[in-house]
Amino acid sequence: MNYLLLLSVFAGIASLLILVLYFKFPAFIALLIASIVAGLLAGLSAQKMIATIQEGMGSTLGFVATIVGLGAMFGAILEKSGGADAIARYLIKKAGQKKSPLALGFTGLIISIPVFFDVAFILLIPIIYAIQKNTQKSLLLYAMPLLAGLAFGHAFIPPTPGPIAVAEIIGAEMGWVILTSILIGIPTVILCGVLFGKMIAKRIFIQSPEQTLEVTPTAGTEHQQLPSFGLTIGIVFLPIVLILLNTCFSAGIFNIKNTFIIQLVAFIGHPFSALVIANIVAWILLGIKKGYSATDLSTISIQSMAPAGAIILVTGAGGVFKQVLVNTGAGKLLAELLLHAGVSVVLFAYLSAAIIRLLQGSATVAMITAASLLAPLLITGMYSPIQLAALVAAIAAGATIFSHVNDSGFWLVKQYLGLTENQTFKSWSLMTLLISVVAGLLSALIFYLA
Repeated sequence: MNYLLLLSVFAGIASLLILVLYFKFPAFIALLIASIVAGLLAGLSAQKMIATIQEGMGSTLGFVATIVGLGAMFGAILEKSGGADAIARYLIKKAGQKKSPLALGFTGLIISIPVFFDVAFILLIPIIYAIQKNTQKSLLLYAMPLLAGLAFGHAFIPPTPGPIAVAEIIGAEMGWVILTSILIGIPTVILCGVLFGKMIAKRIFIQSPEQTLEVTPTAGTEHQQLPSFGLTIGIVFLPIVLILLNTCFSAGIFNIKNTFIIQLVAFIGHPFSALVIANIVAWILLGIKKGYSATDLSTISIQSMAPAGAIILVTGAGGVFKQVLVNTGAGKLLAELLLHAGVSVVLFAYLSAAIIRLLQGSATVAMITAASLLAPLLITGMYSPIQLAALVAAIAAGATIFSHVNDSGFWLVKQYLGLTENQTFKSWSLMTLLISVVAGLLSALIFYLA
């Protein structure tokens, strides 16, 4: 066995963690340096290393950059138009006070598909405050379901960046990833958000802050009527429905022989086309029709690129790390080692993401690094589209595990809910651990049943 190749893998991971944890390097640079360390130790020449960087970056970002960019613009228009607020208010109104925790869980699950976790949480926190002040029950009864939905949707369901990047790196089909994640998400949010929220609310009573923390209102909605629930939910699910329709056609679920229809669905159901269509519809119905000028919408779209840019670069660097493992043969060697040791690929996917997340805090970096490690292992095996989707979910589950002090989400939740560090560990951190375990088990079940 070539132990130098294995050493190169572990040296790359170690250098990544050291650069992020101790030197506070941005994840993009840290991943690139880790890739170079692994590649040179494995025997790649300097010229071959440069070619590998170009190959890994280009092959990954050709898909991911387009999707993340379109998704960020789509989410920004939904947020600024008040669409997220409209969904939350409608579901809570229809559910009533007794079932409002369940409504909040599914609100979080829906809204976090197009809107980033922290933005969605800050956007919806005034609604949580208002419900608590009306009922005088613990704020955690309502916050935990919302946070569970937001955390799950952000990590598991495309077009959020994490699952898109993982799906591209390991070669999973987007439609199956969406279907699998939704199947896992519904019971996970109910168990870990709604039921856990009821339990923890009995043990920790938290009131809404007397002086409400400053929350930036949805731009442009102060003097405008919120868009209707039907319109907003239709626009949110438009790209998802188009992608799923294409998946159903590709799988032969519909017995349609017309070549034109098949090609048309394949075109509009591709993630590129689906998100372009969704952006156009949102631009018109949530923007122009609601009084926004083309300049306003252009500004909103441009501003949404700031967080998207960082994610795109990190994803590209993850693609480089994967390509190093492929080109050096280290990934194949690691696959053989795990096979002889009897370690399941789904367990490896989960544990690798979990360990990296616990050590360095970022779920996105954990997912991309774990996918980069996993991708070479899948070359030698024959896995169905559903199994690959389950592996994406397993990585997302591992990367969700136990948010703590090295995660910005920990401090965001603590601040806006008015919790102590100890209370945040007992509520938010424990809930993310439950999501990780439940979703991980469901991912494994789907993987072995598929």
